[in-house]
Amino acid sequence: MDNRVQVREFLTSRRAKITPQQAGLPAAGQRRVPGLRRSEVAALAGMSVEYYAKLERGSLAGVSAGVLDAIARALRLDDAERAHLLRLAHEADGSNAILRPRRRPQQWSVRPSLQWSLDAITTAPAIVGNNRLDLLAANHLGRAMYCDVYSDPTHPPNFARFTFLDAAARRFYPDWDLAAAMCVANLRTAAGKNPHDKGLHDLVGELSTRSDEFRRRWGAHNVRTHGTGVKGFHHHVVGDLTLAYESMDLRAEPDLTMTLYTAEPGSPSEDALRLLASWAASRTSDPSAQALPTE
Repeated sequence: MDNRVQVREFLTSRRAKITPQQAGLPAAGQRRVPGLRRSEVAALAGMSVEYYAKLERGSLAGVSAGVLDAIARALRLDDAERAHLLRLAHEADGSNAILRPRRRPQQWSVRPSLQWSLDAITTAPAIVGNNRLDLLAANHLGRAMYCDVYSDPTHPPNFARFTFLDAAARRFYPDWDLAAAMCVANLRTAAGKNPHDKGLHDLVGELSTRSDEFRRRWGAHNVRTHGTGVKGFHHHVVGDLTLAYESMDLRAEPDLTMTLYTAEPGSPSEDALRLLASWAASRTSDPSAQALPTE
């Protein structure tokens, strides 16, 4: 991914999201494009419009932390966007190379101790994934919860491919638009961390070719930090699930993340997770079983 293009499109897209009113500027005059003008961003950041225009064209190599901070404040970047801008600047001067994850074997396999740790979690779905949103490992409940994702013959299964190319995703994610936006923002963040990841390039190319929805969202250059929150699901066996999630980086493999899903105690979702565990157990003993056991 061309760094200058990424810088230009990211800064342009952020500038387009800020209205003069939000920036405390008068909205006088006809505007041909949404958001702030370059001259207004330059004034807010305390630099000449010529210098800001040069930066927005992609020339971030050697830019000081103070200048980056001024741009971030002018564009009202959130924490995820600030980190993305910093990574783009590091990539421009080559210093990002030392932070890139080390290259992994194409056929990654879960360590026995990691799988044992996942399997020790018996009352909540737990999964391990990478920055490309590949689903690499799961405990028993995680496999049951994401059985639709596992139905993809591609190995390893991938959440982005599922979201945009599998019709089941529209049922599994009741708020599909939100899930799709979060998915693309996570991939865009991953591209900033490791712009030379061939697997990510190939995935983005495939999805851009096969999905107009993905291509439109990818062009928005939105980024996010995937840490904690609440997600809604509709499982084809147990129905609606509202689950809190916590994502944790694995210290032994920093580019991998473990995500744990939990239901509020006493909630219908907690009951649904128990039903899901029962269904998963029935499938283990009888792989042809497709419904919950009846009382």
